[in-house]
Parts: sequence; structure tokens; C-alpha cells
Amino acid sequence: MGEKDATRAARLLHHRKAGLAPGDPIAPPLVPATTFHLPANGTGPHSYSRAGNPTLDELEAQLGLLEDAPVVAFPSGMAAISATLFACLKAGDRVILPADGYYVTRVLADEFLKAFGVQVQMLPTTGYDTADFTGAAMVYLETPSNPGLDVCDIALVAARAKAAGARVIVDNTTMTPYLQRPLDLGADLVVAADTKAPGGHSDLLAGHVAGRDEALIGRVRDWRRLSGAMPGPFDAWLLHRGLETLEVRLERMCASAAVIAGRLASHPTVKALRYPGLPGDPSHRAVGGQMVNGGFLIGLTLESAGVAERFLTACPYLAQSTSFGATHSSAERRARWGDAVPEGFVRLSVGLEPVEVLWQSIAAALG
Repeated sequence: MGEKDATRAARLLHHRKAGLAPGDPIAPPLVPATTFHLPANGTGPHSYSRAGNPTLDELEAQLGLLEDAPVVAFPSGMAAISATLFACLKAGDRVILPADGYYVTRVLADEFLKAFGVQVQMLPTTGYDTADFTGAAMVYLETPSNPGLDVCDIALVAARAKAAGARVIVDNTTMTPYLQRPLDLGADLVVAADTKAPGGHSDLLAGHVAGRDEALIGRVRDWRRLSGAMPGPFDAWLLHRGLETLEVRLERMCASAAVIAGRLASHPTVKALRYPGLPGDPSHRAVGGQMVNGGFLIGLTLESAGVAERFLTACPYLAQSTSFGATHSSAERRARWGDAVPEGFVRLSVGLEPVEVLWQSIAAALG
């Protein structure tokens, strides 16, 4: 971890200190109020929880330190993505979306954006570096892509898109701001599903949008207030707690993923492997530059759907569940959701189990 990230991690843990009075709680209070005292002609920081809440304020301050930018929190990753798309696009605009990115974003575009008169162009992640962005209003990218783990050059794409007059949105869910910083590389807005690694415990839905353009992030905040896509205070409190251990969890998860990916690459039952941290992987070019390391996600392809399902059932230390980034390792066969991957493709999210115990269980299940 670099000096800036280390300082950021320390500040995140102590972000409440400067505002504490004697006797105040160190942990942020959970405030489940929807209404607040507003006497005649009175003003205050809060009026109604659809516009803001004290617990949510604490979360957004913490996320703001992590992103080094103003943040608007949402009740899910898709709520954050939806807010960004609907707040920034209008009828007649053309948006470029990753054809191999998170499939729900593509479904949203097909079923709603097109109906509202937005032109949608799908582009594979590996095609972004050389694509022609002329006439696009928004270039939305996801790198590494989910689940294929392909990458594009954020700084290059951002510069070329802005030269063409397009806004640049980056879905940074697979990396988090500790492992990749799209705003520093030229993105206008970052979206993320904090349900994943930031929450980390499979017990909350959350997302956020971050950006340094005050007018743009203000429009996203207005969308949240008017649409009612407001996180509840308990989920905000849970995410605030989860963020306090994110840096140390990522260190363990990524280190273990590198070990396991290296061993899977030479396993005879694995037909293909994707992990950006491996020198031979097509996405390795981004590691050490825009990506701190290879992350905690691995894509492995087994012989068939049946072989993949038997592997998932046989491994005692892999939760058979969707999503990723939790304290427990998890895996799923992604073709069942309609992703354009082989039937035997498994997305493996490496968690906090001791790495040798986890590897032994994976090796035994593959055998």
C-alpha cells in the first residue's frame, strides 16, 4: 500500500474524531428517525429522511474520504447505477455500455433506457481503448469486467471520450477505491456496489456514486431525493462498520487469490483461467498501473456445467451463492445467469479463510 492509501485508511478509521464532544460515542449512532424537529421558521441539518439522515451523513463522510470526492449513497449498486444513467442521459443521447459487464446494467438499458429514447451501444471491454466515441453522450465502462475480468485503460478511454464530448462513468465494484481509483484517472463519476467487498459480510445492500464535478454529483443527489432511492439508516450503519475493515480484508483476500490462481493455472482439470495478477493473463497489463494488484476474483473454466456444479457442491469452503467480496469465499457458475461465458465457467471470489485450508478444499473438490 502506498503512503497516500495508508494515510487514507487511517483517516477513514478516525474521521469522526474532530467533531466529537466529551462523552460522545466513538462509533456513529444509529438514528432510525424519518422526521426531525422543525419549529416555525426553524432550520436544521435534517428535515425528512428522504433528503438525509445523521447516520447516512457519517457513511457518506467515510466514503468521501475513501474516494477523495463527494459521495451520494444508495440502497443498492443498481440504484447507484440507475441514478447515474437517468440523471445524466436524455432522449436522443447515445450511451456506450460494456457488452461483457454486469448483466443487470444491460437489462436496464434494454428495457428502460431504449424506451425513453436513449440510444444504447454495446461494446466489449477490450474494444474501449480503440473505439470511436464520436457522438456519444456517455461512455460507461467496467474494468476489470464482471465476470470475464477483461480490462481497458481508464486514463486513455477517459481522455479520448472527453475529447469527443462524452461523460465518463466507471463501475469500480470489482476493485474498490483501495485497488483502483478511476476519478484520479479522469472519470467524471464512479459507481460501485458496496454490497460486495465494502460491506463484506453478506448482510446488506448498498451502493454509491462519487464525483468531483459539483453540478454533476448534485444532479445525482437530486435524483436520489426525488426518486426516493434512499438507503435506510441501519444499512448505512452496517456499511460504515464494514468499511472500517475493508483495507485489511482486501490485503488477505488478494494475497490468497494470487496463491490460489497460480495453483489453479497448472491444475489438469482447469481448462482455462483468468486472473489479472498472473503475468500471462491478458489483463495483467493493468496491474501495477491503474490496478494495485490482481484483485480477489478468479475466473476458471471446467469441462462442463455438470463438472462445475459437482465441484461447487463438493467444496466445503465455497459458499454456493451469487455476489462476491464477502468474508467467506464463494463461487457460482455464471452461464446460468445468461453471461456469455462457457457453461463450465466459475466465478470464484476468494475470502478470508486461511489460504492453505481453502486451497486443500478446492484441490480435493476438483479431484
